[in-house]
Amino acid sequence: MMQLLPCYVDELIRNALMEDITGIDITSDFLLSPDDCSDAYLVAKDSGILCGMDIAARVFALVGEGVTFTPKMQDGARIEKGDLLAEMHGNTRTLLKGERTALNLLQHLSGIATETARCVALVEGTNASIADTRKTAPGLRALQKYAVRVGGGKNHRFNLSDGAMLKDNHIDACGGITPAITQLRKHVGHMVRIEVEVRTLEELKEALSAGADIIMLDNMDCNTMREAVAITNGKALLEASGGITHDTLRAVAQTGVNIISIGALTHSVKAFDISMKFHPKK
Repeated sequence: MMQLLPCYVDELIRNALMEDITGIDITSDFLLSPDDCSDAYLVAKDSGILCGMDIAARVFALVGEGVTFTPKMQDGARIEKGDLLAEMHGNTRTLLKGERTALNLLQHLSGIATETARCVALVEGTNASIADTRKTAPGLRALQKYAVRVGGGKNHRFNLSDGAMLKDNHIDACGGITPAITQLRKHVGHMVRIEVEVRTLEELKEALSAGADIIMLDNMDCNTMREAVAITNGKALLEASGGITHDTLRAVAQTGVNIISIGALTHSVKAFDISMKFHPKK
């Protein structure tokens, strides 16, 4: 499994299968004999970036025995409508029981990779990279962040233990940016960087003076972000976030920020259309 811990992926797939099949598959188990075999294939119904092929193959391996999964394309490939993605041969019951879970994961991850690639293309030639957020579906974060990487994006922190990030509520609760950063510096190790969310240029200046490593410019317009870039002058990484759309993405990147984080990459992405079809039996 590319860059993913197999035991994590297997547990996720097992949970998904148990959600979909609580006992037997009433249709397939009563309709088909246990030794019935079929040939099937996966086909793209849209154009974009493929992601999740190893995961789809693993679904069929875990749901039952006797299925051979032969991928025709790999994760990261740009695919077009009508492209053959994989061929399968084996137990018909197994193919039918795994179909929906395999497609759910493959379509979702390919949708994320496709949307990420679109955003990456929109900022090409600028200094900005595209990053995800923690706005992920419970239990799917590692898969969703993997799909962002496949699409050419970068990962923000994976969890609350991965890095220190002072958002507006932390700052308000601690009485300001400077006391919050000062308190954190007393406890975090030398490997931990501190990111601070700021809402104004005055807050930006305070965060710089207090020694923030990364500063998130929250919902700032492009003119204000250009001022922030000039004020910062390379003393910290600048991350733009909040309300950024396809229409505004390139303009934000052209302000000179280093990172643009987009929650929509994972929390509201459109599933990529992929179908599983059976070859008619002769």
